[in-house]
Amino acid sequence: MTKIVNHWIGGKTVEGASGNYGPVTDPATGAVTTKVAFASVEEVDAAVAAAKDAYATWGTSSLARRTTILFRFRALLEANRDAIAELITAEHGKVHSDALGEVARGLEIVDLACGITVQLKGELSTEVASRVDVASIRQPLGVVAGITPFNFPAMVPMWMFPIAIATGNTFVLKPSEKDPSASLKIAELLAEAGLPDGVFNVVHGDKTAVDRLLEHPDVKAVSFVGSTPIARYIHTTASANGKRVQALGGAKNHMLVLPDADLDAAADAAVSAAYGSAGERCMAISAVVAVGSIGDELVEKIRERAEKIKIGPGNDPTSEMGPLITAVHRDKVASYVTGAAAEGAEVVLDGTGYTVEGFEDGHWIGISLLDKVPTTATAYTDEIFGPVLCVLRVDTYDEGVALINSSPFGNGTAIFTRDGGAARRFQLEIEAGMVGVNVPIPVPVGYHSFGGWKDSLFGDHHIYGNDGTHFYTRGKVVTTRWPDPADAPTGVDLGFPRNH
Repeated sequence: MTKIVNHWIGGKTVEGASGNYGPVTDPATGAVTTKVAFASVEEVDAAVAAAKDAYATWGTSSLARRTTILFRFRALLEANRDAIAELITAEHGKVHSDALGEVARGLEIVDLACGITVQLKGELSTEVASRVDVASIRQPLGVVAGITPFNFPAMVPMWMFPIAIATGNTFVLKPSEKDPSASLKIAELLAEAGLPDGVFNVVHGDKTAVDRLLEHPDVKAVSFVGSTPIARYIHTTASANGKRVQALGGAKNHMLVLPDADLDAAADAAVSAAYGSAGERCMAISAVVAVGSIGDELVEKIRERAEKIKIGPGNDPTSEMGPLITAVHRDKVASYVTGAAAEGAEVVLDGTGYTVEGFEDGHWIGISLLDKVPTTATAYTDEIFGPVLCVLRVDTYDEGVALINSSPFGNGTAIFTRDGGAARRFQLEIEAGMVGVNVPIPVPVGYHSFGGWKDSLFGDHHIYGNDGTHFYTRGKVVTTRWPDPADAPTGVDLGFPRNH
């Protein structure tokens, strides 16, 4: 019998009532294993109403109560990390170690939320005028929503909701319909931890559910991670409806390799950053920029390592890379490789047509490596979101920086060099939100914020860290003046001297 994934509203599972369902496949076999209910406008409204009702008490609950629940949730998340990773592998396809790593990165933000009391401390200035004090405080917004992508079905929601609920908001999550089960497991663990009904809700669906969240008058803020075209749409639509928005978009992350770099370390980094999780991550390195005469040697080192990657089902402990999420996405990724030569690139490794014995119907694609890629080729200009690495050649550092800065994306970038001066120049001159120095995937730890520049971010706030706290709260300034007790009217004696 096909498994059915339903909504989570008001602290319990709620069966889909719209009659619309979407298929969820096992990417390793291509078989439909699950149906996910697609929410109607009315079902989204029910989730928002549950969140609004819960906010009446959760928004004024003590910090001690909120963090106590989050500490319990963290312990349950740790105890169930393997179970969550198995759900991710079954529906996304990534290998188990990648799925466990995803849960671990999500745990970092839960850790941050458990200590949210420090971030929520206000400020106080006394005696700004005679007997006048001024205080700044931060308060929650109300009902907030998260719309999250398929590539990290546990981690990206955990980049959002722990901070949102720790700061006193209630949350409605619309996860990807391609791999929805992890979000339901998280909802169950939150309930087991004692989170009151309605503080965290999950509605599945398509554009109908998304658009309703963007326009709903009771939703005060929207967080999104996904492709640039959809991020732009989310930002425009939600902003037009008066909401606060953080919409993280796509990327084309470059790795600049200088002639003095350790080429073995650079090749190791390029392979892991380009092909890990089958390239389905917004921080993947998809373009290596080789400076000077090192290009041939670097490409050969990358090729040698890439050819050794074992591709297979994510639940096979020997697999290092799994399939892509859908057959449609696999075919689109393959099209960039099959058309690369005609656009002037040299195809060093062609992963199209790859299959795994015994799993021939899975969404497989092998490793692809393209060299001497022109900046006009679609394999370079588009975000491929698959295991395809482009190598571009430049003569100088300045030429490499100019090439990277000309990209419309500005998510993450990296430089590999032994020269501290060059690295310092790079981190100041490069136009990207996250920079790695001999680090290929510079995803910040939980107490720093994640976010790009240019077409990789729409909105003013990065996600998690201090920016996350600020996004989910709004500031208020209170100015007070109290009469001194010694100035009380005659006849009232509070025991204060009158000769002050």
